[in-house]
Amino acid sequence: MKILQPAGSDGWGGGARAAVAAVLLLAGIGLGGCSISLSDLPLGSSDETRAKEPDAFPAVNDLPTGREETAMAPAERTKIESELIAARERQAAVAAAPPPPAKK
Repeated sequence: MKILQPAGSDGWGGGARAAVAAVLLLAGIGLGGCSISLSDLPLGSSDETRAKEPDAFPAVNDLPTGREETAMAPAERTKIESELIAARERQAAVAAAPPPPAKK
């Protein structure tokens, strides 16, 4: 038994064509996200004519310059450490104390 199709019909229904068109459109949009922006294209301009923006972060192996003076004197460091230890001990004593009785 032979099925007759109208002339010019390739067997694709209108719904199938719409589905294929939708898939192609979504694939094009998805692949468009992988492209680079137009501002990054060289387009015949040389690197010297385009102002180079400073990098937001230093290069990986770019070390900062050494300090001319020490960050903190040893006596000042000892004083600050003793103040921090005293503050820690005060907080530990307050935390270990029993809570005051509740008012009725």
